[in-house]
Amino acid sequence: MQSKDQPRREFIKQTGLGLLGLTLLPSAYGKFAASDRLQVAHIGVGGMGNNHMKWFTGLPEVDVVALCDVDEGHLASSLKTMETLQPGKKVKGYGDFRQILDRQDIDAITCATPDHWHAQIAAMAFQAGKDVYGEKPLSYDVKEGQMMLKHLEKHNRIFQMGTQIHATDNYHRVVEIIKSGAIGNVHTVRLWKTGAPPDLGNPKPVAVPKGLNWDMWLGPAPYVDYVPEKCHFTYRYFLDYSGGFFADFWCHIADVAFWAMEPKGLRSISARGEEAAGIADTPKWIDIDYEFDGLNLYWTTEPPNVPGAAERGIGAYFEGDKGTLICDYSTREITINGETVTDIPETPQSILRSPGHQQNFVDAVKSRTQPESNLAYAREMTLPMHLGLISYRLKRKLQWNSKKERFIGDSEANALLSRKPRAKWRLTK
Repeated sequence: MQSKDQPRREFIKQTGLGLLGLTLLPSAYGKFAASDRLQVAHIGVGGMGNNHMKWFTGLPEVDVVALCDVDEGHLASSLKTMETLQPGKKVKGYGDFRQILDRQDIDAITCATPDHWHAQIAAMAFQAGKDVYGEKPLSYDVKEGQMMLKHLEKHNRIFQMGTQIHATDNYHRVVEIIKSGAIGNVHTVRLWKTGAPPDLGNPKPVAVPKGLNWDMWLGPAPYVDYVPEKCHFTYRYFLDYSGGFFADFWCHIADVAFWAMEPKGLRSISARGEEAAGIADTPKWIDIDYEFDGLNLYWTTEPPNVPGAAERGIGAYFEGDKGTLICDYSTREITINGETVTDIPETPQSILRSPGHQQNFVDAVKSRTQPESNLAYAREMTLPMHLGLISYRLKRKLQWNSKKERFIGDSEANALLSRKPRAKWRLTK
């Protein structure tokens, strides 16, 4: 029982079975007093940020207490939405996320800003004693991922990356089957996602809309005059802020491959591609060859020439010495000795199923154990995506030292592992 003078944050830390390394399901906690409810704030409340609002207000032990956005229109609309999602409860709006981090009553934040803000906001939240549910991609570059992990470990925080598909039964089952050895030793994995960025034309700069803090939206990125196509949803097609269609979808399907295979010893990266049409500068299409110790992994924009791939717009194809497995978000087919099935009943269930991706995060915050899409895992899974984009930009094959996390004998490539933020917005390191 919590004493009246025991701080709520300390009580949350002490509840659960963190010392046993357990991630508990909601039923293990019973009911919580109002003072024990998680106080959550959402930073970045555009499209995905509104999803965060809906997801977290739907969890019985969570109160959403604050929202933040640099666009006053987004913020006002989202505050109005909160009145219907959480009737009768006060939610305060902010234009600067640092004001949220200063609030001692907030336990955790979610971050759904453009990609180039993800890492700094998460690292500063860790420093402020807050746990983080952060959208993918994890970070803008390799160094940012390293920085995030350093601060998470230093401040003993919890992090969940917003790969909601990770929580599905299909991904859990694919991982169980691959790890069981049912298709033998897997030597090759093929990943793909069809689609291309839109042609954004060649628009000229215009006046910044009233209510948009463009300087803060840019933040650590280089300053440029305002062009609507570079802001909000279509920001992802500019290398100053994101990595395009590829970076948007990499973790969705690479997730199941990295979870199942845990590839180590990345040696080389070789990318080919074509730039998007118009003002955008991310890839129109990109194909990448990765060589790990004992594993070749291929990313393609079009489905590979393997059975079952053509009818899947996104997928993973595992080639083992006893058979193959193909999957997408919700389906799977295993082929062994010419027979194709959707499951192998004799392969036991060995991975605890998720109570829901956001609930998994809340449970982790309470038990002080890391959730499934934790930062250490997400960083390793995201890193090859960054390296693939560097190979694409330099138009050459690159050799990688996985222990030092540096390219071998290539100063130009190593310079792209990080970006120096604008001095005004270099808020942590």
